[in-house]
Amino acid sequence: MNRPAGHAIDQLAVCLDTHGPVILPALLLCDFGHLAREVSRLEEAGARALHLDVMDGRFVPQLTYGLVVVEAVRRAAKVPLEVHLMVDEPERTLADYAKAGADILTVHIEALADPRRTLDTIRSLGPRAHLAISPGTPLERVEPHLEHSDGVLVMSVEPGFGGQRFNPVALDKLRALDAIRSRTGGSFRLGVDGGIAIETVGAVASAGAELIVAGSAVIRAPDYSRAITELEQLARNAA
Repeated sequence: MNRPAGHAIDQLAVCLDTHGPVILPALLLCDFGHLAREVSRLEEAGARALHLDVMDGRFVPQLTYGLVVVEAVRRAAKVPLEVHLMVDEPERTLADYAKAGADILTVHIEALADPRRTLDTIRSLGPRAHLAISPGTPLERVEPHLEHSDGVLVMSVEPGFGGQRFNPVALDKLRALDAIRSRTGGSFRLGVDGGIAIETVGAVASAGAELIVAGSAVIRAPDYSRAITELEQLARNAA
């Protein structure tokens, strides 16, 4: 497997600490007929990491892609990959996605029977272990597991449904998590996914988001570089 240099994920961390929030383009809307070209275009445009949405048609109604696509992106990409598992029983495939090249494995708290065990398993396999939380899920569900998590991905739309508006409940969760992190000296990263655009990116960054997933705001833009640069500048100015 053609993985990036082992320090690539650490370089992302240095970038976050030095420059502030970064945009992670989500590949769901890209041209899968020219996948390697799309990955190259995004990297050349300044993407410091990429986000892959794996949906199983059970945890969420939609069915997207799986290991074969993650492996193909890994072969093409030099930057770290966040693999967002919107699946039932993610424990069954963690080892497969780690082997496929995920640098961050993000699993939904709503799908986990034993979150601490799952997070520990992910870490033992090599990737960073992140928890995702949906808009309707109370923050109390993730709080007991923060010290075992490398990051939290706050969903600002319901996972698996397209065309949704940004749900401002995500801002409340980001602020609360940021406050917990400051109070406890935590090192977990804060991410946000869903409805990110010029109008919302500043608000999520101001609330504490560092890993900001953007789909159509980048992929449907005529100029990837301009889109990523504009979103990151707005986020960093607001952070």
